[in-house]
Amino acid sequence: MTDTRRLLDANANRAREALRVMEDAARFLLNDRTLSAELKTLRHDLADALAFLPDLAAHRDTPGDVGTTITTEAEARRDDPLGVAVAAGKRLSEALRSLEEFGKLTDAGPTFAARIEALRYRGYDLESRLAARLAGPNPHAWRLCVLVTESLCTHHDWLDVARLSIDAGADCIQLREKDLTDGQLHAAALSLVTLADRADTGCAVIVNDRPDIALAAGAHGVHLGQHDLSIQQVRRIAGRRLLVGISTHNLDEAALAVDAGADYCGVGAVFATPTKDRTPAGTEYVQQFTESHPHTPHLAIGGITPENITEVIEAGARAVAVSACVCGAQDPAHVVKQLLDALPTQA
Repeated sequence: MTDTRRLLDANANRAREALRVMEDAARFLLNDRTLSAELKTLRHDLADALAFLPDLAAHRDTPGDVGTTITTEAEARRDDPLGVAVAAGKRLSEALRSLEEFGKLTDAGPTFAARIEALRYRGYDLESRLAARLAGPNPHAWRLCVLVTESLCTHHDWLDVARLSIDAGADCIQLREKDLTDGQLHAAALSLVTLADRADTGCAVIVNDRPDIALAAGAHGVHLGQHDLSIQQVRRIAGRRLLVGISTHNLDEAALAVDAGADYCGVGAVFATPTKDRTPAGTEYVQQFTESHPHTPHLAIGGITPENITEVIEAGARAVAVSACVCGAQDPAHVVKQLLDALPTQA
């Protein structure tokens, strides 16, 4: 039993260490209060379960452990915080499995094993959620982005429009405000980020034009116009901390955007829209873009409504961005659901 308790002690240490790494990622990298609290609770619940096996440390023999000098190249390298968190999550599940199985040999056997099994399943869920949060939003999966502008929100407060859109299933909310001071824009962006984090649906928050505001507010990305900073300039400022989208109006602009590494492209304006004085590009450009750049995420944009979205989909659009039809609606959630019902499911 001495050797078994030595094994149990080693895996208890592995599990505690892995949970601390995961908790630190949620706390310091994501500022995610909910996820941090759940990981901390799991760590304390593990300590309570280990109380069934007192004095494990007395069986520790680090100098005599033949495994301390066995390493692999993969263990010495992590590419990014996501890789760190995923490795910790795998280490947690492996350690808990070993605790569960060998714990059955102790006097606390079935009771201890059952508690560890329950912790293991909770760990699976937390590992998945942490990895998803660190990986960030995936524009390939987006179907609907709602551009929120306070002046267009005639029936509801702009933040309520955003909340209703997120709850109804919008994948992305873009803050588009041209006339706010820097301080006002940052406050609005921060409110939107907080709202999306609390909703915990994976909805992305994008700030129009301003990578500095997007970074300061903890947003997921920035959307650029043709006369804003270039994609390369934004990458120098933000690296890969921000998704970078850009509006395109023809195939030449699209080709430049794709070559520059845009994470997604706005494609339009498809129809006439009160927010743009540009001549509509029509559904023809949607078709041209999706045929020329089938693997680049896109958002068809400009005057799209539930009444004309079918035309846009028939031209090849898999995702759209809308503004007035949601912001100005009596029931924004209903409009969002209408649009999502019409859109194809992303593969």
